[in-house]
Amino acid sequence: MRYIKFIIPILFLLVMTIMHACMTFRMSSKEVDAFFKENHVHGSQHAYSTGFRDIHYAVAGDSTKPLVLFIHGSPGSLSAFIHFLKDSSLLQQALLITTDRPGFGHSNFGNGEGSLQKQAAILKPLLEKYKHNRPLILVGHSLGGPLIARMAIDYPQLVDGLIIVAGSIDPVLEPNETWFRAPLATPFLSWILPRSFRASNEEIYHLKPELEDMLPLWKNITCPVIVIQGKKDVLVSPANADFAKKMLVNAPVEIVLVEDMNHFVPWSNPELIHDAIIKMLHARSSADVTQP
Repeated sequence: MRYIKFIIPILFLLVMTIMHACMTFRMSSKEVDAFFKENHVHGSQHAYSTGFRDIHYAVAGDSTKPLVLFIHGSPGSLSAFIHFLKDSSLLQQALLITTDRPGFGHSNFGNGEGSLQKQAAILKPLLEKYKHNRPLILVGHSLGGPLIARMAIDYPQLVDGLIIVAGSIDPVLEPNETWFRAPLATPFLSWILPRSFRASNEEIYHLKPELEDMLPLWKNITCPVIVIQGKKDVLVSPANADFAKKMLVNAPVEIVLVEDMNHFVPWSNPELIHDAIIKMLHARSSADVTQP
C-alpha cells in the first residue's frame, strides 16, 4: 500500500502523456504530402507569419480560378476539409485552401485565440494574397461558422460568399459551460489539457461574449450566405439556422435544413458542402455574364 502514493501520480502523468500525444486532431506535413501524392493531386503546403502567429495551410486547384477557403471547427485542423482538395469537379473550377486556425494543426499548436476579431485579422493575409481570385468564398464548420461571418463583417471587400456549416452563431443558444471552462482556461489547470483541447477551451470559453458583441454587426453582411444545418445536431442547436435568417437582413440567405443529419457534416454529408460551393460559383459567374 505504501507504493500507492507513488503509483497514482505516475499513472496520471502517463495518461496525460498519452492524451497529449494522441489527441492532436492534425495531420503531419508528411501525411499531407502523402495525401496529395496518393490522390494524384498537385497540392502544396505553405505558411505565413503575422505578429507572433505562424499560419499553416494547404492549397490545390487552379490558381487562376475563384478561391474557396475552408475553415475548421474546434478542435480541429486543416485535415477536417482536406478531402475536398481531391474533389475533381471543385479542382477544375476553383483554387481550394484548407487552413489550420490559430492554435490548431501547425499554427502555433496549443496557443489558442479567444477573439473572433483577432482570428479574422490573423487570417486576413490569406484573403489579401488571393484577392484577385474572385469570388472569394468562405466555408466554415462549427466555430468556423461565426469566424467566417466575422471575416465578412470586418473585410467585406475581400469576401464574396459564406457557407456556414453547423455554425455556432447565436449567443443565446450557447450552453453555459463557464463553470468548468473558466478554471481550465487558467495557467494553473490549462496544462492538464492536451494542446488541441487547450486551444479549443480558450476560444469556446470566450465564444458567447464574442457572439454577443457581433449582434449589431450582422446587418453589415451583404454577400450571399448558405446555411447548412442538421436537425439531429446535438452539439449546435438547429435553431442557429433561424438566427441566421433573422440576422442577415441585408444578405441573400438560403437555409439547407436536413432532417436526419448530425453535426459532423464535412464527413457525413460532404455533398451538401460541395453543392453549395458549386451553386455559389455558378451564381457569381451568371451574375458577371449578365452585368452590362
